[in-house]
Amino acid sequence: MKRIFLLGGHDLEMLEIKKVLEREGYRLGKECFDAGLRWDNADLRAYKEVLEQHSDGEFVGIELRDADGLAPEGYALIDHHNALSHRPAAILQVATLLRVEPDERMRIVAANDAGYIPAMKAMGVSDETIAQIRREDRRAQGVTDEDEHKAEISIAEHMETFRDTLIVKSLTPHFSTICDRLFPYRRLLIYTDSEWVFYGEGKDELVKMLVEDIASKKVYHGGGDNGYIGATKGAFPPQQIVDIVNTIHQRYEQI
Repeated sequence: MKRIFLLGGHDLEMLEIKKVLEREGYRLGKECFDAGLRWDNADLRAYKEVLEQHSDGEFVGIELRDADGLAPEGYALIDHHNALSHRPAAILQVATLLRVEPDERMRIVAANDAGYIPAMKAMGVSDETIAQIRREDRRAQGVTDEDEHKAEISIAEHMETFRDTLIVKSLTPHFSTICDRLFPYRRLLIYTDSEWVFYGEGKDELVKMLVEDIASKKVYHGGGDNGYIGATKGAFPPQQIVDIVNTIHQRYEQI
């Protein structure tokens, strides 16, 4: 049975996975399909026609949600978020599946995706390389020069500090532009009218508090206790997002 890979939302890790697959002989449009998805809309429904046209294939989805229950029998999901956050980074799972030894680039990309800057530092990666990897990741996610500029304005004009907690109302939907500029931080909450993400210490406490929203796919998380938890874009109305922001503000204001 022919193995067919379906790629999820674009970030640096996903683009590196695509390179690995092509290097191992998985041809784009034949045994590897890329719908050019964003992370926040990466769902198996984007590949409905591929599933129908290759019904005899052994499908492997990479970081794809399945809101419509389209996964065929034998479908394998490679992911390391939410209930699968205990798994290695997706690129390492792909390497294991293909029986490929990860090279240094793959290991750094995996560390960046699963553990952000601290994981890369723990590997001994230089500051210069870390900065380059972060730039590449932002670009892979579709970050533009305008987004970078809006991030600077967001920090300068729309950031509040409550002891060791930073709260930023973002002018750009690409929160990585703000995270990278503010690192290192103990706790960081970034939000817009349509989404929010909390990063840093105490993430697991929010996981327990929002367990029902996680089960309903309104909220995602990953990266361990110092990782991240956030709302799927559009999952909550603006007032509920404000309520979450206020709850986190009140929780950490005195710490």
